[in-house]
Amino acid sequence: MTDHQRHGRQRQDRSRAPRLAGILVGAPAAGAGFGVATSLANAAAHSYADLESEDYTTSGWSIAEVVSVLLDSGWAWAGLAVTVGWLACRAGADRPAALARAAAAGALALLAATAAYSVAETLRSGGPLSSWYMAEPLVWWVTSVVFGAPLGAVGACIARPGVIGLLARLTVPVGAAVQMIVLPPGRNEVIAAIGKTIVWAAAAVSIGVVVVRFLGAQRRRRSPAAAESP
Repeated sequence: MTDHQRHGRQRQDRSRAPRLAGILVGAPAAGAGFGVATSLANAAAHSYADLESEDYTTSGWSIAEVVSVLLDSGWAWAGLAVTVGWLACRAGADRPAALARAAAAGALALLAATAAYSVAETLRSGGPLSSWYMAEPLVWWVTSVVFGAPLGAVGACIARPGVIGLLARLTVPVGAAVQMIVLPPGRNEVIAAIGKTIVWAAAAVSIGVVVVRFLGAQRRRRSPAAAESP
C-alpha cells in the first residue's frame, strides 16, 4: 500500500467516526423525542375525551385526538425510521456502508421511540418506573428492529436517481394511504373520517410532488442525450 493510499484510508476512517457518533446519538434522540411526543399527544387526547357522554363517544372529536391518532399510527413510525435513515446518509458514502448505517439508524430510532413511549406511559399511569420496559408488549420491541432496519435502508435510497429512488420516496405516502384503508384511525367514524382525509390529502400531494419531480429529472437527463445525437 502506498503512502497516498494509506493517508486516504486514514482520512476515510477519521470521517466515518463522526458519522457513526452522529448516528449513535442523533437516531436515538430523534426516536426518543418522537416517542415522548406521541405519549403526550395521547395524554392530551384522553384529557379532552368525555367518554361518559354517549354523543361524544359516538361522534365527538378534538384536535388533540386527531393529532394523537396521526402520531400513533404505523405509517408515522415508519416515516420516522425512513427519515432518520435518509439523514444518516446525507453526507454520502459508498453504498454498502450507507445502507448499513441507515439500517442501524432506523432500528435505533424505533427502539428509542418505543423505550421513550414506554417510560412516558409508565410515568403517566403512575406505575413504578422500574417496570417501564413491561409497558409495551415484546412484539413492539422486535418490530422496531425487524422493520426499523429495512425502513432505514429505504431512507438511504431516497437520494438515488432512477426507479429505486422513486420507490423509496413513495414508500411513506403510499404506505400511509394504504393504512387508511386497511386500518383507519380513531375510536369513532368522525375521527376516522378526519384522519383519513388529512392523510389522504397529504399523501396525494406528496405523491404528486415526487412523481412530477421524478419525471422532470428524467426529462432533463434525456435532453442532453437528444441534443448530442445526430
